[in-house]
Order: sequence, then C-alpha cells, then structure tokens
Amino acid sequence: MSIWGSLIGGMIGFSFGGPFGALLGSFLGGKVSIGGKSRNSSSIEQNQQIFALSLIVLSAKLSKADGIVTKEELIAVKDKLKIPDKDIDEVSKIFNKAKDESTGYEPYAKQIAEIYSGNIGVLEEVINILFYIAEADGEVSKEEKDMIAEIAFIFGLSQTQFESIQESRKSSDKLNPYIVLESNPSDDLQTIRKRYIKLSKDNHPDLLMSKGVPVEVIDESKNKMRSINVAWEQVQKLKNR
Repeated sequence: MSIWGSLIGGMIGFSFGGPFGALLGSFLGGKVSIGGKSRNSSSIEQNQQIFALSLIVLSAKLSKADGIVTKEELIAVKDKLKIPDKDIDEVSKIFNKAKDESTGYEPYAKQIAEIYSGNIGVLEEVINILFYIAEADGEVSKEEKDMIAEIAFIFGLSQTQFESIQESRKSSDKLNPYIVLESNPSDDLQTIRKRYIKLSKDNHPDLLMSKGVPVEVIDESKNKMRSINVAWEQVQKLKNR
C-alpha cells in the first residue's frame, strides 16, 4: 500500500503538537493533540507517515517561494513523489491547506528537526528531495534555493553539508567531488576516505528506510549514494595522478 494512502487518517492516535498538530487537527476535528510536545515515533510506518507529511507541507511552501505556483511544480509533487491517482485528492487537501495558510515554513522545519533529532541522514534527505522537487521547471530559482538553505540551517546542517547535497544533484561529469565528499583538495586521500565511508553509511538507502524514508522516494537516496561513489572514484584518480 502506498504511504500516501489515508495519510491524514493514518495519523490518528499519534499525539504531537506544533504546526503539524494544528494542521492535522483541522482535518480530524481535534483528534490529533495540538497541545503536547513533538516526540519520536517507535514505529517505522509512523516515521514514514511523518516524513511523507513533511514533504507535502514543505513542498507546498516551496511551490510559492518565488511567488509563482507553476503547473510543473504541482505535477512534480504528484509524479516525483509517486503519489497514485487514487490518493491525490487526500494529498491535495494537505498541500492546498499548507499552501494557503498564513503559517510560514519555519515552524514546520523546526518541528521536523525536533522529530528527527539525531537522524541527520533523514534530515539531509528531506533537503535532497526538496531540491528534486524544485528542479521540476528546469532550474532552482534563487528564492527556492534560499528557502531550502534556510530549512537546512534550521535542521542544524552545516554549510558544507548543504553544499554537498546541492552538488550531488549534478551529473557525474559536472560535480565537484571534493564538495560532494565535504572535503578540500588539500586533504590527503586517507582523510577523504574516512569522510567517504561516513557519508556512505549515513546515506545508505537501507539505513534511511529503517529511519522512516518511504520507499516511494528512496530512488533519490540511491541517486545521492551514486554521486558519493562517483565522487570517491574521481578523487582517487585525481590524487593518484
């Protein structure tokens, strides 16, 4: 069953506050507690639901970052996140509610950072997929990039981590391997290798899925992993010249 099916109803019984609690409470008639503090879920399925909800809400906020909601961006949310036709009506309710409400993206980003505290790989994957969605109309606008950068900052990611994610979106022949591997050209090969091993572990699709990244969007995790591997191969060639 798709993670998008019964997304709203699937959150019943999971009590958390903040903007997500208020948003869901508007759909569920107050069945979701909006007064408590966000907490980690022990269920992989529930983590997946929260991740999916986070993507929909932040995608909605991102879609109007440059003041224009294009048809391509709306199609991207459906197609790139692999939302089945049978589930699009329910997902659209959440998307439109988040897009039209006055609450900004910052409170949602802060709550996501709290929910996934300690799971840096998951937070990085949210940023990775936001770039994926922003690329729908052919390029990422300055406003979109600035918003994604601010979300990354709220998540606690460093500038180096943010630039690594952004660089990994490029094709293999255009990416800077040192940026992808969060390293400098002056670093020795052993130092870069340690960085490569850590990035490979943190970004492994199997690990991310165990932390709550849904299978529907795991292809982007695999693409990022490929970029990390390509970057390491390129660095080895450069260093062995």
